[in-house]
Amino acid sequence: MKNYLRNWNFMRVLRLALGIFVIAQGIQSKEWWFVVMGGLFSLMPLLNIGCCGVSGCNTSVAKNNKKVENKAYEEVC
Repeated sequence: MKNYLRNWNFMRVLRLALGIFVIAQGIQSKEWWFVVMGGLFSLMPLLNIGCCGVSGCNTSVAKNNKKVENKAYEEVC
């Protein structure tokens, strides 16, 4: 469970809160379409899926410890 909660960030919590809000508003106004859509929007942060799939939008991080040497640049006029 700790491993699951470690991957949560502010945007993921915000998406879950907005999904729950849409569900509550749909139940209150008896609009079942909003309940279904709120359920889908709540399910996305719970399963960590989105527009690009599971972490599809993340870029890979290089795991090397190479130091970048200073390079001299020449100004072109």
